[in-house]
Amino acid sequence: MELDTLEKLYIDELKDLWSAENQIVKALPKLIKAARSKPLKQAFRRHLAQSREHLRRLNRITRALGVSPRGKHCGGMEGLIKEGADLIRERPEPEVLDAGLLTAAQHVEHYEMAGYGTVRTWARLLGYGDHAKLLQKTLNEEGDTDKGLTKLAKRINVEARSPGD
Repeated sequence: MELDTLEKLYIDELKDLWSAENQIVKALPKLIKAARSKPLKQAFRRHLAQSREHLRRLNRITRALGVSPRGKHCGGMEGLIKEGADLIRERPEPEVLDAGLLTAAQHVEHYEMAGYGTVRTWARLLGYGDHAKLLQKTLNEEGDTDKGLTKLAKRINVEARSPGD
């Protein structure tokens, strides 16, 4: 697709977000398994459920536009997920692993917030008010997840400072 209009760029970014969310849905079970902290596992489970809902919203938006959400691979999300997988393979102390997984999850959240904020703004500019509302809802959820991870980090990072105590 030639990206010669904002609408085409909007569709392209929606596809990128769809790819990112699919990658997250596949990666989160591995993070759930690797995490030691029960609250961190719960946070990852909530994010998994949210990501599935975000996919449904993206499907709804692309269906309304008459396009498939498929056809693009989000290399940015692939890189962020690879960093988390690399950390797991390094097998750090469990408390340190949790702190690292939390950091990886926040990188993902910030990446998603940037993407959703952009497409929400473009939806408004293009006159897709119903899309903008759905995208804002997703953006709010991503922000809430990030805030929850930050709150969780305050305890997990302290535990990682002195693993095994």
